[in-house]
Amino acid sequence: MFRAGILVLASAALLLFEAGEVLAQQRGFMANEGRRAGPIREGLPEVQGGFMFCRLWYDSVRREPRGLGWSTDYPSGDRNLMLRLSYLTPAPINWWLDGIPGHAVVRATDPDRFRCPFLFTSDVGTVGFSRDEVEGLREYLLKGGFLWVDDFWGERAWGNWSREIMTVLPEYEIVDLPLDHPLFSAVYQVDEMPQIPAYQFWMQTGGQTSELGAESATPNLRAIKDETGRILVLMSHNTDIADGWEREGEGGEFFQRFSPPAYALGINVLIWVMSH
Repeated sequence: MFRAGILVLASAALLLFEAGEVLAQQRGFMANEGRRAGPIREGLPEVQGGFMFCRLWYDSVRREPRGLGWSTDYPSGDRNLMLRLSYLTPAPINWWLDGIPGHAVVRATDPDRFRCPFLFTSDVGTVGFSRDEVEGLREYLLKGGFLWVDDFWGERAWGNWSREIMTVLPEYEIVDLPLDHPLFSAVYQVDEMPQIPAYQFWMQTGGQTSELGAESATPNLRAIKDETGRILVLMSHNTDIADGWEREGEGGEFFQRFSPPAYALGINVLIWVMSH
């Protein structure tokens, strides 16, 4: 019912750009406030009944260039994707009472995680799960939860993340998600995996997209599936999809080039997760 080409999303997104700038100025959507020790809000939003973006809060055990650990692209990316979901599809979203889209932050051991059918986190090349977090995340995923990890680049980051997630789900394997998987056409037709760099990197390098040169030249979308084919974990590697959401109000050229494919993939994932 919602299927359309990427050019349709680009046209719609261009109409939203000026509104996005206004929202950014009024609510601070443009700025990444930097590395955070904890979330900007505790608990879950008061007005429920729709989609809720939940971010996984973890501890970093190493550093990656330009990474901010779990808070990379937070909170602007989370809020902007929720807004665009509500603008570009009929899907309702949750809200805080002060009118901010109802995104939340949870630990892998937080009981509230079971009220989050969708978890997202960034910079997972730095993650180190405790034993309790391994058990908590495993329980969450096997009971029907979903995790999307984004914005980690190169072999060292991949090695760290793959070791950590294999302690959570050792009986499963990581596979590449082919472009003919129905997720890529759940709402918008996505014909290639977009490589989206951090806004600062793109500006400083005159428009380059691979943050580690030849080592990270190929963006990947990988998955862990259960025996039924349900996606438990989705991994966008060598790309920063969430920067296309977070930075939508910071520059027209960056917006036009990267935000439409970032939102196309993001909305596809959300609709797929909510319907599967």
